[in-house]
Amino acid sequence: MLNKIIAFSIKNKLVVGFFTLLLIVWGAWSATKLPIDALPDITNNQVQIITVTPTLATQEVEQFVTYPIEKTLANLPDLVEMRSVSRFGLSVITVVFEEKVDVYFARQQINEKLQEAEEELPEGVGRPELGPVSTGLGEIYQYALHPTEGSEDKYSAMELRTMQDWIVARQLYGTPGVAEVNSFGGYLKQYEVAIDPSRLRAMGVSISDVFEALEKNNQNTGGAYIEKKPNAYFIRGIGLITSIEDIKNIPIQTTGDVPLFIGDVATVDFGHATRYGAFTYNGEKEAVGGMVMMLKGANTAEVVKNVKEKIEVIQKSLPDDIIIEPFLDRTDLINRAIRTVETNLVEGALIVIFVLVLFLGNLRAGLIVASAIPLSLLFALGMMRVFGVSANLMSLGAIDFGLIVDGAVIIVEATMHHLGLRKNRNPLTQQQMDHEVYLSASKIRKSAAFGEIIILIVYLPILTLVGIEGKMFKPMAQTVGFAILGAFILSFTYIPMISALFLSKKVSDKRTFSDKMMAYLQKLYMPVIKKAIRIKYIVVVIATSIFIFSLFLFSRLGGEFIPQLQEGDFALHCILPQGSSLSQSIETSMQAQRILKTFPEVKTVVGKTGSAEIPTDPMPLETTDLIVTLKPKKEWADQKSYEQLASEMMEKLEVIPGVFFEVSQPIQMRFNELMTGVRQDVAVKIFGENVDTLASLAPKVAAIIQSVEGATDPGIERVSGLPQINVDYDRNRMANYRLTVDEVNQSLRTAFAGEKAGVVFEDERKFDLVVRLDSVHRSSIDDVGNLLISIPNGNQIPLSQVAVVSLKEGPAQITREDGQRRIVVGFNVKDRDVESVVEDIQNKLQESDLLPQGYYYTYGGNFQNLKEASDRLMIAVPLALLLIFALLYFTFHSVTQALLIFTAIPLSAIGGVLALMVRGMPFSISAGVGFIALFGVAVLNGIVLIATFNQLEKDGFTNILHRVLKGTKIRLRPVLMTASVASLGFLPMALSQGAGAEVQRPLATVVIGGLITATLLTLIVIPCLYLIFSGKKKITMNPKMLIALVVALCTFTLPALAQQTPKRLTLQAAIDTALTANLQFTINDAETQKAAFDVKSSSQLAHTGFFVENDDYRPGDNGELKIGISQDIQWPGLYAARKEYYNQQLKSVQLDREVLKATIKRDVRQTYYELWYLQDKGKLLIQLDSIYTEAFQAAKLRYSTGDVAEMEMIAAEVKMNEMQAFRKQNDQDIVLLQQQLMVLLNKDERFVVIDQPLEKIQLAANASSGIHPTIAIQQQNTKIAESEIKIQRNTNMPDFSVRAFSQKLYGVDNPLSGFSVTMGIPLFGAKAAKNRVRAAEAQKDVEKQKLDYQVITLKSRQEQANAEMQKQLAMVQFYEDSGLRQAKQIISSSSLSYRSGEIGFSEFSEFLTQAVSLRESYLKALNAYNQAQINYLYFINQ
Repeated sequence: MLNKIIAFSIKNKLVVGFFTLLLIVWGAWSATKLPIDALPDITNNQVQIITVTPTLATQEVEQFVTYPIEKTLANLPDLVEMRSVSRFGLSVITVVFEEKVDVYFARQQINEKLQEAEEELPEGVGRPELGPVSTGLGEIYQYALHPTEGSEDKYSAMELRTMQDWIVARQLYGTPGVAEVNSFGGYLKQYEVAIDPSRLRAMGVSISDVFEALEKNNQNTGGAYIEKKPNAYFIRGIGLITSIEDIKNIPIQTTGDVPLFIGDVATVDFGHATRYGAFTYNGEKEAVGGMVMMLKGANTAEVVKNVKEKIEVIQKSLPDDIIIEPFLDRTDLINRAIRTVETNLVEGALIVIFVLVLFLGNLRAGLIVASAIPLSLLFALGMMRVFGVSANLMSLGAIDFGLIVDGAVIIVEATMHHLGLRKNRNPLTQQQMDHEVYLSASKIRKSAAFGEIIILIVYLPILTLVGIEGKMFKPMAQTVGFAILGAFILSFTYIPMISALFLSKKVSDKRTFSDKMMAYLQKLYMPVIKKAIRIKYIVVVIATSIFIFSLFLFSRLGGEFIPQLQEGDFALHCILPQGSSLSQSIETSMQAQRILKTFPEVKTVVGKTGSAEIPTDPMPLETTDLIVTLKPKKEWADQKSYEQLASEMMEKLEVIPGVFFEVSQPIQMRFNELMTGVRQDVAVKIFGENVDTLASLAPKVAAIIQSVEGATDPGIERVSGLPQINVDYDRNRMANYRLTVDEVNQSLRTAFAGEKAGVVFEDERKFDLVVRLDSVHRSSIDDVGNLLISIPNGNQIPLSQVAVVSLKEGPAQITREDGQRRIVVGFNVKDRDVESVVEDIQNKLQESDLLPQGYYYTYGGNFQNLKEASDRLMIAVPLALLLIFALLYFTFHSVTQALLIFTAIPLSAIGGVLALMVRGMPFSISAGVGFIALFGVAVLNGIVLIATFNQLEKDGFTNILHRVLKGTKIRLRPVLMTASVASLGFLPMALSQGAGAEVQRPLATVVIGGLITATLLTLIVIPCLYLIFSGKKKITMNPKMLIALVVALCTFTLPALAQQTPKRLTLQAAIDTALTANLQFTINDAETQKAAFDVKSSSQLAHTGFFVENDDYRPGDNGELKIGISQDIQWPGLYAARKEYYNQQLKSVQLDREVLKATIKRDVRQTYYELWYLQDKGKLLIQLDSIYTEAFQAAKLRYSTGDVAEMEMIAAEVKMNEMQAFRKQNDQDIVLLQQQLMVLLNKDERFVVIDQPLEKIQLAANASSGIHPTIAIQQQNTKIAESEIKIQRNTNMPDFSVRAFSQKLYGVDNPLSGFSVTMGIPLFGAKAAKNRVRAAEAQKDVEKQKLDYQVITLKSRQEQANAEMQKQLAMVQFYEDSGLRQAKQIISSSSLSYRSGEIGFSEFSEFLTQAVSLRESYLKALNAYNQAQINYLYFINQ
């Protein structure tokens, strides 16, 4: 077929030329329509649920808002992850879905679930709302709204904010591609009724009276119309508030004939909402900012262009001395990134053209090959538009024109070589030229085709990447694939046609510069290859050794996910101590801004403190994001790097005490936070139940992280230490005053937070009307206690009469992930690769053994991404290499020759590893993609050589040595040319310093380094291997067998890309595993060991004393020296009593193990049988899914024939879809239980139960198997109390002190020796000692009573469990006796009747519902019986 295409193209030049022109037009048009961005949007598929609850503390937000919503959303299909942040007044839940789920469908599902959740939320806590449909790349345009110089005092922060909300943001809404305009800073204008409590008391009115008056005196109405010919007069009652005076004149009550107005008890003026954030500009002043968020999937460049055009219009509508100044404009980064791509592409194309002309020695031939470059690129741009691939750094940045022109090079070089072999040197006619081009092109067509196909195949593994790495690199693989596909098509259509038309028809013998260069290279190469052939075995051994050494070097490279893109701006995270006020945060951040502004490289510094009105980035008051906009690097005075500038900034900021700073970049920080919930590159997440325990563990983990080289100062998530004024109600006092908590809460909420009593319209603008205490009476903790509360009799009392007001610390925020509380210790990595740093931290954390029972670590961020991508590539890359091997085999029909060519892959890997090592680059996914591209090009050189050897063999070169020497000489030019254009085409990318070059450099470095070694070693090693193996028997393989092998490997490998198949496990095996591996037993072993050591220490004596004394009777004497030893000994009975006490403690710990065994055995049984139940339920759902699918197909067929109405088909389809949703929900429940079983078994793999129908646990014998462990533990506690009595009795007994000494007396030769024994009698502490004994005896009585209570309780629970079991057994027996048989008959009969048309879908569905209900009820009853039986087994200790 390829020969026919080539012949057609050469013959029909005009047709091919016309289609080439169409390609140019299509590609150019597509280029203008492509979405353009700096880099791919790698944000996961997520939806945010934001609930603003201004009056709830952190604990209440989690308890009343976050948890109910999480519980409602837990069973959504295709759910990947759910995490949340609960903070004072705010709940933000992030729900992540599978990538295949449409975001609008996901939002619809969540909206439906939120309607259910709202029923569980307390009244008045706030309404959950969905965040904007945007992503991590959505913050495309950020600006500051501020007065010009000299007008700073002319406008207040409230006026600026009103302009932002009602002029700027309002006009930006509706701009195509804009999802949201988020306002930041300033004061949100309100009409404020500031109540004076002393006036209220004097006038005898309450806050609720004021509130009610405002609500009832702020409304318009209508009264239809009055008809009076010829007109109709419409009635309109106008009662809306329009001014402050209107509010003041609203009456509250009338005493006699004297009305009491709002103005009499309150100050009415403009106020502002409580601020949770602020916006500062250059450290000079507070300003107002806006953030334009782009709709997900929109064209960034186009949206920013629309926004800028709109801003110009908006600027004209603002006062002349107010300006909109952008400080973050995405087009700057886009332009710099696209400029980098353009520079690399143009320079790469010029280098490739130069190399082609240099090697071909023919300007026309070089230009013909080079013309394939823009045509292939245009084809790729057209396909990118068709498949929705955006133009960005990754999609266009990895195009190597050397790879693209490879097919054209092979065709043109073969044509030039063929023309050079002609003996007739006369000029060719066009017809002869067409024939020559056809002969040369058709002869080499297979090599050209396979070359392009192999390069396409090596990019297949990249298409298997998922998640962040998939979004980052898939566009690159797609674009390169499109370009190569275009080049493939052009090499068999356009290239033969243009070669026949424009190559010189005059055959010249004149030696060109290219010929001379190749002659020189051959002169150098031939002695080397001859020498290598003579020592071919040594050459192969050396090559193998170098490859092994490169593997060793590769293991030392380290790894990172993706090299960090330099955005050209900084984002500094400024964190003050917990509980810092907003004003303090503003003051400190402005100080930091002034320091940063002193750097000549800095253009502007903007601070965003706390949260915006739409808190998509929920920061506390003590946290500020400092956005540092830098000047273009060419304007910098010193050519320092971004890293050096960041270090200098951090050094200068150290002068601000007690503040934690962290450097990042705007997009990087937003990506990290949206995808992992943290802002740093790596996050160590600690999961557990208690917030205080988590808060105490985090600093210990941070200290370990800080001790590892390469980890920056870790940031600990602030979860505690928030100062709170707690109001604890005294219910007895409230009852005396006939007050309810709701009434007092309303007064407290209205007084301090403010309560909205309505709205006030100013033309189209709308502002809240709010009631609260005036600022003088809400400034201290005393004001809270003095708040007046109205009681039913009309009097008022201070809040302190019915509540205790105190200052305490509480949780600052509570974060949850997948339904569990967690705390994050995050850090960035500097001067080391991520992988090795995290490995060191994991080892240190494991050695430290910090975590208590039930707590565990997980790791997130780039490290997790790198691990997942590497695991996927470990499967996908070998699969692609296997496909290449299959292609090679089908090409050469020899396993030996296919393996010979395959050796080019390890030979190329040598250079890639060495190049990374020399440039000091770690292995990254970017470098991994480079290796993938490298393998494809390296294989091409081997194909060229082996194909030439085979062709020479067919041409009569029977001598192997001559064949090798001749073939290597002939193919030296195409091998060098192919390698040169492919590697040098990447040279600009490898050396680039432009924006985004950090991501491209590892890829280009690997390809260049790999092709250098691959080319050199291929020209030497492959000929040697060919000589070694060509004399041996040729190994062949049945093609069917090879195909079967590839299919089998795909069958077993591809599912592994998704997940590992869970292992089946019997119940007994699960119990045995848990009883040996559960972590609670490890803890018990340590406790037992500690108790045993306590027993051994029970007989310890007091310290032995040594003394020296010297007495001087006269000053001139040497003194009388006395030395001796002393020992204190307690009453002997005390040692025995203490040993008995410790022995009893040891027995208690040992009995704890029996309690653990019983508990874990019960938990494993419950989880296992619940899993078993869900497995059978899943099988039932599969069967029903099949039935409903068949029903839908039948309904569809009957609808198409006109037998039934469309409604019946729709009903059948809905039922089928519902059943599929039930299946997904059941699968999700199974995953949750598998995770629970993993914790019990202490295993990292998932398990499933045996593949059998759910069994009924046999009735347990009524007899208990010995004393229950909990009873035994309590009996032991009684014995411990008895031993404590003996200790207290012996403590009051005498103790002894023995003393022996030797003394030298003055004037006496023999020393004086002696001893003393002292008995200590407790004369004055007898009463206290007796009381201690009585206390111990009382404790013994307590333990006995506990024992009696536990025995009664256990017996009662045992009887309850037995009754529950018997109740469930009766239901199971009913279903087994008749229910299941009836259900089977109903399904069989109704299915047959429906298929035959006797009944319609509604009747069929009704029958099925009845049958399904019976079978599902049986499964539920059986599961309930099994769970009751397991509970009963636990209580009778079986």
